[in-house]
Amino acid sequence: MAGTKTYLTLTNNVLQELNEVELTSSNFSSSRGIQTAVKTFVNKAVNDLYTAEIEWPWLYTSTTQDVNSGQQEYTFPSAFRIADFDSFYIIPKELVTNGEFTSNINSWTTIAGSGSAAYNSGGNGRLRLNDYAAYQAITTSKNTEYRIQVKVYDSNSLGQALKVQVGTAAEGTQNLNTTLTVSNFGEGAVLDTTFTATAQTSYITLNNTVTTTNLDVDYVRISRNTRPRRLPFISYDDWVRRFSERDLTNLSSAYAEPDYVYKTQSGKLGLTPIPDRNDYKVVFEYWKEHTELSAHGDTPDLDDRYADLIVTKARYYAYQLRSDPEHASIALKEYKDGIERLTNDIVIKQEYIRD
Repeated sequence: MAGTKTYLTLTNNVLQELNEVELTSSNFSSSRGIQTAVKTFVNKAVNDLYTAEIEWPWLYTSTTQDVNSGQQEYTFPSAFRIADFDSFYIIPKELVTNGEFTSNINSWTTIAGSGSAAYNSGGNGRLRLNDYAAYQAITTSKNTEYRIQVKVYDSNSLGQALKVQVGTAAEGTQNLNTTLTVSNFGEGAVLDTTFTATAQTSYITLNNTVTTTNLDVDYVRISRNTRPRRLPFISYDDWVRRFSERDLTNLSSAYAEPDYVYKTQSGKLGLTPIPDRNDYKVVFEYWKEHTELSAHGDTPDLDDRYADLIVTKARYYAYQLRSDPEHASIALKEYKDGIERLTNDIVIKQEYIRD
């Protein structure tokens, strides 16, 4: 987790070691002399620590890249440093907006009954229906099969059924018309089925037709009916040798669902074959660049228990400034020993036990 020690705290920790006057939040931006130098040394120490290893866990993150039909190259995220090229997957894109109901039921249009429709904070957030319906229009491709998954809870444990409909209008049943009944109260029930779209806009409707119980919809997920698939990494040279002629041909018939990912000479993400559809995305993990500390309340990404390494390396620079090689050498050894322990603790990966 991210640390809580601020730029001000780290700077003052170094100033304490040097027996210098500490800063406050009020005069931090107007520091002078050794105080300003220590602020610079803290940022240099942060940079040294972050560049000592690429795969620090506090610089780890993940992202998704929406794929566009006919587009081969994509820009990596800002502050991108290096990708884990073993982590690339291509997955179908989620078509429902706010299908998890995390904090509200926005993007859903309600259809009045004698009861009500409302947001319920249970679980991670739910859509509560009581003799009410809600629907949403999604973009689909005609004659394409989609997978739908709906989870619902019956708060009164009466075993009532939720109507799940997909069609060309609200409450339409042209593509799907089924019910989902909860029998294992407390666990809810999950509908997991498919439908084939008959238009470029499809409507998903959820309908509780009784007032005797609240049906809480936990989530609604719809995507094209295709399985997630790993995208192996190939080098740019390998792409040039094996696939460049096909991908550089100006023919849409050469487009397909990508099989490989590579990094271009200009540092972009490349997909081959060139994508033929817009309804899937690429997910991957990467390590980001750090951001320099600026305001007094800024905090580094690393956990507080490792923050002393920043102070130690900043002390090294301060002792160098003061022409104190003995204490600088001690501080540098302390820093290097700390980096070695840190690397052993959280970077070196354990191997599986094999026969």
